[in-house]
Amino acid sequence: MTGGLGYAKIPTDLVEMEKAVFISQKCQYAIRATFELAKRVGQGPVRIADIAEAQAIPARFLEVILNQLKQGGFVMSQRGSKGGYVLVRSPAELAVGDILRFIEGPLGPVVCAMGSSRTECPLYGGCVFLPMWERVRSAVSGVYDQTTFQNLVEMEARRAEEVVPSYAI
Repeated sequence: MTGGLGYAKIPTDLVEMEKAVFISQKCQYAIRATFELAKRVGQGPVRIADIAEAQAIPARFLEVILNQLKQGGFVMSQRGSKGGYVLVRSPAELAVGDILRFIEGPLGPVVCAMGSSRTECPLYGGCVFLPMWERVRSAVSGVYDQTTFQNLVEMEARRAEEVVPSYAI
């Protein structure tokens, strides 16, 4: 199958597989917004504008993302002049994998390693690659699931301590 100039045409279902490998911009924003809320736990509701500025997220898009996170039970909102968003769970109890799966769905390097799609594979039952893909999925999931937002907050604090200001002109 070629798509002009001798290049292979990529089937649409393979384009959908890209979601399994890469994290979308929306998901990156959701993780960054959750991180910003984790940094500010105990300080009261955080305004969308403050989250957007601190994490370089377009405010209009952030509204949509925070609403989705609210529907998922990760954040709650407070209206009014002192309103904003707060995390529902402790940053120590909330893993990056929780947000990632909520926004993106199941994780995996290829579609056939993500559960129900396995039987759709023409090599199902005899695929030599499947154990490798499952190990990749397990390793990646492990990193996301073992990284809490508290870990990230602490990591940022350590990095800030390590930064030595340069006064060179």
